[in-house]
Amino acid sequence: MKRTGRLLEQIAEPENLRLAFWRAGRGKWAKPEVRRFAVNLDDELLGMREGLLRGDYPVGRFHAFIVHDPKERVIHAAAFEERVLHHALMNVCEPIFERAAIYDSYACRRGKGQWAALARAERFAGAAPFFLKMDVRKYFNSVPHARLLGLLEQRFKDDELLAWFRRLLECYHTAPGRGLPIGSLTSQHFANFYLGPLDRFVKETLRRPFYVRYMDDCAVWGPCGRELRQVELAITDFVAQSLGLVLKPHPFINRTHAGMDFLGCRVYPGHSILNRRSRRRLKVKLRAHEQRHEAGQWDEGTLQRHVIALLGFAAKPRSWRFRQRVLADLGPRPVGLEPREPRGRLEQRRAELPVG
Repeated sequence: MKRTGRLLEQIAEPENLRLAFWRAGRGKWAKPEVRRFAVNLDDELLGMREGLLRGDYPVGRFHAFIVHDPKERVIHAAAFEERVLHHALMNVCEPIFERAAIYDSYACRRGKGQWAALARAERFAGAAPFFLKMDVRKYFNSVPHARLLGLLEQRFKDDELLAWFRRLLECYHTAPGRGLPIGSLTSQHFANFYLGPLDRFVKETLRRPFYVRYMDDCAVWGPCGRELRQVELAITDFVAQSLGLVLKPHPFINRTHAGMDFLGCRVYPGHSILNRRSRRRLKVKLRAHEQRHEAGQWDEGTLQRHVIALLGFAAKPRSWRFRQRVLADLGPRPVGLEPREPRGRLEQRRAELPVG
């Protein structure tokens, strides 16, 4: 395996730092922390360059908050200066992570993503009658730092860069020597890279041609449930022994025509639909957006932008009828006998006609 060295100088180049600032600030130019950084951009980037080369630029400043999407997660958003640093690191290191990945790994990769993973899963569902669905229990909170650094050392031979990776890992932990902060760019790449050995094991040792992984969600397709049960036992043992992780109990094995929940959708041979949880979340979010508009917190343009973003997610799978029903349910709520639709107005008039 060829290792790559002498990367820290490239990371600290002024052109790379400026590109990192632009990528970190994209879509956030109105935020005060971004504007403060931009006012003294040259001085900020010079200080970052010198701190990178010395190895003492401050890291580990997080803003923690909780989201429920769909389950409760604690997000640790790094300070803007540190996000610029993360982008500077990944501008140079991302191609090396890319070379280590197999084709059917879809998270944190250009040209891949959620919809490409779903399309691949639909194709594999049509090629095999059974599937095995697995994911890692509390993955980001469970990644062991020492094993991750060992894998990074196999890819990078720049000691100064490895020291930076070590600093980024040591500034956050959920247990001694474990854990990656959710919401950090470097954490996403580290987490996706850490499961690379699992991809190689499934493809090269178990020789499974129908396999897809998106971060810690992975699925294998095969000709029968008994064979996939053996695959499950082998993967469970490999994940525990080689990666120090634990799969969620009772991985799911079923027939492909029954559908598989994957990345917010239910995957069938050749197509997918929004699963029940995604439909419920979409309804709740659309209603919350409409309430903000009715309360005067959002104008019409802001409401449209948020609704279009939500419907853009729902438009990929087969969901036209569902989207029509949801949109038809939006709008002002009736007050008293005030109707919402023309049909409701006719029903009201009919009820008010005199009897006899």
